[in-house]
Amino acid sequence: MGISLHSQCFFCFICILLIFCITNGFTHHAYSQCLEDQRTLLLELKNDLIFNSTLSRKLVLWNQTQDCCTWNGVECDGTGHVISLQLDGEGISGGIHNSSSLSGLRYLKRLNLADNDFGGVQIPEGILNLKNLTHLDLSNACFGGQVPIEVSLMRRLVNLDLSSFFSNYVLKVESPNLKMLLQNLTGLRELYLDGVNISAQGSEWCQAISSSLPELRILSLCGCSLSVSNFFANFSYLTTLSLSGCGLNSIPQSLFSLPSLKTLILSDNRLSGRLYEFPTLQFSNIVELDLSDNRLEGQIPESFFTLERLEFLILSQNFFNGTVPLEKFQRLQYLGVLDLSYNNLFVDTSITDTSLSMFPQLYVLGLASCNLDKFPDLINQHKLVYLDLSNNRITGEVPNWIWEIGNGTLYSLNLSSNLLVGLQKPYHIPSSLRILDVHSNLLHGELPPVPLYAYYIDYSHNNFEKSIPLNIGNSTTKLLYLSLANNSLSGAIPTSFCNATLLKVLDMSANKLSGTIPPCLVQNLKQLGNYLERSLPVSLANCKSLRVLNVGNNNIDDGFPCMLASSLRVLVLRSNRFHGQVRCSRSWSNLQIIDIASNNFSGYLYTKSFSGMMLEKHARLESDYIHYNSSILFSDQYYAAKVIIKGVELEFEKILTTFTVIDFSCNNFQGEIPDAIGDLSSLQVLNLSHNTFAGTIPKSLGNLTQLGSLDLSTNQLRGEIPKELTCLTFLGALNLSNNQLIGPIPSGPQLQTFSTDSFQGNTGLCGFPLNISCRHTGENDNVPPPNSYRKDEAINWDYVSVALGYVVGLGSIFWLLFFCRSFKHKFNDQTEHVFEKVFNPKGRRKRHRGRVTRRC
Repeated sequence: MGISLHSQCFFCFICILLIFCITNGFTHHAYSQCLEDQRTLLLELKNDLIFNSTLSRKLVLWNQTQDCCTWNGVECDGTGHVISLQLDGEGISGGIHNSSSLSGLRYLKRLNLADNDFGGVQIPEGILNLKNLTHLDLSNACFGGQVPIEVSLMRRLVNLDLSSFFSNYVLKVESPNLKMLLQNLTGLRELYLDGVNISAQGSEWCQAISSSLPELRILSLCGCSLSVSNFFANFSYLTTLSLSGCGLNSIPQSLFSLPSLKTLILSDNRLSGRLYEFPTLQFSNIVELDLSDNRLEGQIPESFFTLERLEFLILSQNFFNGTVPLEKFQRLQYLGVLDLSYNNLFVDTSITDTSLSMFPQLYVLGLASCNLDKFPDLINQHKLVYLDLSNNRITGEVPNWIWEIGNGTLYSLNLSSNLLVGLQKPYHIPSSLRILDVHSNLLHGELPPVPLYAYYIDYSHNNFEKSIPLNIGNSTTKLLYLSLANNSLSGAIPTSFCNATLLKVLDMSANKLSGTIPPCLVQNLKQLGNYLERSLPVSLANCKSLRVLNVGNNNIDDGFPCMLASSLRVLVLRSNRFHGQVRCSRSWSNLQIIDIASNNFSGYLYTKSFSGMMLEKHARLESDYIHYNSSILFSDQYYAAKVIIKGVELEFEKILTTFTVIDFSCNNFQGEIPDAIGDLSSLQVLNLSHNTFAGTIPKSLGNLTQLGSLDLSTNQLRGEIPKELTCLTFLGALNLSNNQLIGPIPSGPQLQTFSTDSFQGNTGLCGFPLNISCRHTGENDNVPPPNSYRKDEAINWDYVSVALGYVVGLGSIFWLLFFCRSFKHKFNDQTEHVFEKVFNPKGRRKRHRGRVTRRC
């Protein structure tokens, strides 16, 4: 007799119910009860650790009254043993080495201590004794020193993350080397060593990984400065490879033979030359391809348009050229991220069939600096949430349809550095917008409204006029950054700004504002500069995290603000009525720019307070900027400052952390220039002109090897020009005029490159480039004695040395620019940015933080 349908259904239901109960009973911590010894170990661990209770969301809530298996960050197995501990981002700063309780959690399989600050200590034994761990995440936890050999004994590891890419401390794999460290970890599937110092050549580390980790799926070695060999062919299971910032010079051919590869990230390297066509069949599984920030040139290969599974294509910051029809990317129906910004491309955005949705999955589109002269028709892009059209030549009004992109879900819009003149009416800025950047256009009229939930707004460098709306601060509940600088705004500063309690940066400089600063605003003060008067509020002392203070070009009558916080990076007091001595008991160890020119300061010069201008053992990275950018909204950094170089006021849109300036010009300082100023070895601009400094020029200035501009003019300096100044090979601007200097100008290829204007007004000076012979001083003026050779064969060795200096100097610079990436970055960031406004395109790179397609 067959079983009835009802009986079959009932039997199946019972089986499913039994499976569900058994599975949940043994695997889900909700049905387990914490064992007493496990609770004791966890509470001991909590007491041992030093952590910030205001940042903690897990440890701070652990208590005796609740089952420890229900505590935040804790997971237990069915028997009540702790198997997972997730303590990432808990503000932990110490105590891990003194804790024996961690190693007592011997059933632990997953441990996450990422994003804490352990102050550079070595990875402790308490972690290394956990032999059952399958997942260990110590990324950006500020561990330092050699990675212990005991890691190799954690044989059950499947996922290991020791990345220290954003840490001030460096983990090293030297002794033991990488091969010794990985030899026993044969089960490892994911390995993240971003920023770890690996002392191995390409063949060594490739072979060490491929031979020890045969089933590796994900490998991330961003910023490890590694050379690369062809051992990648051995990674047959590899799906994700991240080699961003590794200094690669050519794309390894073996990469094209990886059968399982889905994600390839080679951004921020030295890849150069043309990209040739490749067999798409071998690359058919590629989902994400990032070649940004390299030196690749030529046309974009046609092969890219046949990668039908491609979801991410990022080619920004290269030298690709030619005309690219945007419609060609329509073939890539899964494309979600497309970034062609900052190349030499002409992107044709015309559409042949406007009824079609060009990219059904696209949510990020970067077309900055793509030679656009009109808005692309993106009205049918229903998923687009991030749009960057900056640094183009787009004219006319901002069309009102642009606010409807993404069906009203637009998140970030960058239209900066175009030729836009207004906003087409009627328009409605969607409440979804969080980032709006329209700086450096020709926009005029009243200020546009601030989107209700936005946290980054830049309306600067336009022609907006009239007054700032009085209620502006009442409708900015989430705002972190607001720049209204360089417009024609007038009237008072609205007190409603005091209601914008989250505001970190407020820039209203270079307008026509009048009146006084609202007292409540001082707590969030970052930069102001209009027609402000009276004195600086003493409550500025309460701004403990103040990085930038710019009150230049006002009418403030006060002494030097010694009460400012030690966190200060930029101080601009230029063109006010400040007075008295500049002498403070505190030191600003982070100070980079101090501009107090054109005031009434007097007395002697003290350099003790400016120790931050000493080079800090490469602590400042070339890519680290003081700025506040829409893509780095929580970095507490800031941009924009003006510096006088060679009498020209130049505005910096971003400030490299290695860029340091002292400008004390046009005051009443007296006495000698202290020798200690030569200790400020990272100084790049020094202006002490138009004071009453006396004595000789310190020889120690020759130690300022980074100095690019030196102005000591219009003082009472005497004696000879120190020959040590000839060592300043980066010097591009020099003014020693109008002093009491005497003797010959030191010979060499450096000082002779400047015009007579640099030395005029010193009646005792002689020698080239001045047309004054030094013979009357007893010097030979670097000219051979008469009759030593015939007149028609005479050689002026000064001119020869100058010419040779130019040839060698220029040749060296061009060689470094073409072949040395670090010098090119430094040259670009410290020279080109002085003479051109740069808008930090690199900081706008999108970052995908998922583990599978992790971006570095």
